[in-house]
Amino acid sequence: MRAVPALVASLLLAGPWVASAVAQAEPGLPEPVARVAAALGVPVDDISLWVQELGAPAPLAVHLPEVSRNPASVMKLVTSFAALQGLNPAYRWFTEVHALGVIEDGVLDGDLLIRGGGDPYLVAEEYWKLLNDLRGRGLQRITGDLVFDVSFFDLPVEDPGSFDGRPDRIYNLVPHPLLVNFNAVRFEFQPGGDGRSVQVRTEPQLYNLRVQNRLRLGDGRCAGYQRGVSLSVLADPRDEVLLEGRFPNACQAFGLTRSVLLPESYAWDLFKVYWRQLGGELEGGWRWGELPARHEPAALDASPERADSNGDNPANGLDSDRGAFHVHRSRPLGELVRLVNKYSNNVMTRHLELTLGAERFGAPATPEKGRTAILEILAMHGIGTEGIVLDNSAGLSRNVRLTARQVAELLQVAWDAPYMPEFVSSLALSGLDGTLRRRLDNAPSRGRMHLKTGTLNDVSAVAGYVQVPDGRRLAVVLLVNSPEAHRGPGEELQDALLDWVYRQ
Repeated sequence: MRAVPALVASLLLAGPWVASAVAQAEPGLPEPVARVAAALGVPVDDISLWVQELGAPAPLAVHLPEVSRNPASVMKLVTSFAALQGLNPAYRWFTEVHALGVIEDGVLDGDLLIRGGGDPYLVAEEYWKLLNDLRGRGLQRITGDLVFDVSFFDLPVEDPGSFDGRPDRIYNLVPHPLLVNFNAVRFEFQPGGDGRSVQVRTEPQLYNLRVQNRLRLGDGRCAGYQRGVSLSVLADPRDEVLLEGRFPNACQAFGLTRSVLLPESYAWDLFKVYWRQLGGELEGGWRWGELPARHEPAALDASPERADSNGDNPANGLDSDRGAFHVHRSRPLGELVRLVNKYSNNVMTRHLELTLGAERFGAPATPEKGRTAILEILAMHGIGTEGIVLDNSAGLSRNVRLTARQVAELLQVAWDAPYMPEFVSSLALSGLDGTLRRRLDNAPSRGRMHLKTGTLNDVSAVAGYVQVPDGRRLAVVLLVNSPEAHRGPGEELQDALLDWVYRQ
């Protein structure tokens, strides 16, 4: 393990292409953008902008490029670029399963330990595959407990509701080394057959989740905030949900997805559901623990292959010589980064940061190691880092800061980097998918823009690549930090800029 180094002065230098471009640029907003800003009452001092053809010596338009602003989810471009360059697209995460006892005739006389490796996409399907593989290796009955080793992440205590007071929302999930299915439960509502009650179904159906259903059916059209449903997840251990309100009888079906239970309790509950479906037996409960230092593997068959698909990456800093009974391999980073950026997944982004830090500086993963690793990688590629604030690598913070110059520089460097195809294809396509599926869907530019958007209260941002009709590609950055920008003005400014860029 190497120590986290202090950032040297070289990390703060801007790339030469940006420095020369600024010197040649004519400042000011493009006329259509200035016109929309004036009509909406958005001060021009609240806007930063950069537009430049890839490889060109000077930008087409630049406005306040050195002002540090909140980029919201555009910050994910920084984290995903650093992860691709620092880990490589073939990188995989590993979830280890260790038998802490003797296995004989399919019976484990002891506990089964699951060691989380920070897999950012251990969704229900992948978790089921993990359990199915255990059954395929002959394990049928577990006499002890499930033991969860979550030592790979070393994180400060974090309140998931600190950002906006909504701790049960999926976008507020905090990282966890064994995050199963995003800790999510889907609540489905429909009118009851008696004309008064509301039927509630959960997916998955967890044994330990209690639902107090006080909903009543009411007259009215299928509209309104959450269709009149008030859903509260009660305090730790977060195993009880209270439903209140009046559900409109015109709604045939409605759904809400929320984070419930402690991550370990959720993982245990879903384990029981799937294990029983697969014909397995589990006699114990769950508890926290760590893999013993002198653990001897259960000798049911040979230890699985531990190398990554490219043959040279260790399993997230986890020891590869301690004989796991089974190792579940995630999908490669090159696939997962598409989910991060196209759908703006916050907790997956933070897992990228933590994993990057652990790979560069050793386990356990910490936010400090992750932030330092990201800044190091940016500097190694000639991207200026002065003033960057990585308070939250996903951009879900009031404190994150970037300049339009820095984002534009990253876009140019990423285009010339070895893993450019994976980076660009991770961005949402205008009018086709991700966060842009319903935007610009009728415009001539449909499908010709790869973009990352970002929105917080009073923040609106967009950055990415636009292919104009003659085949040239331009890097585009727009950062708006202005009162009410998130309520519509920001998106109208984006549309005006993107239309202007496409016509260049």
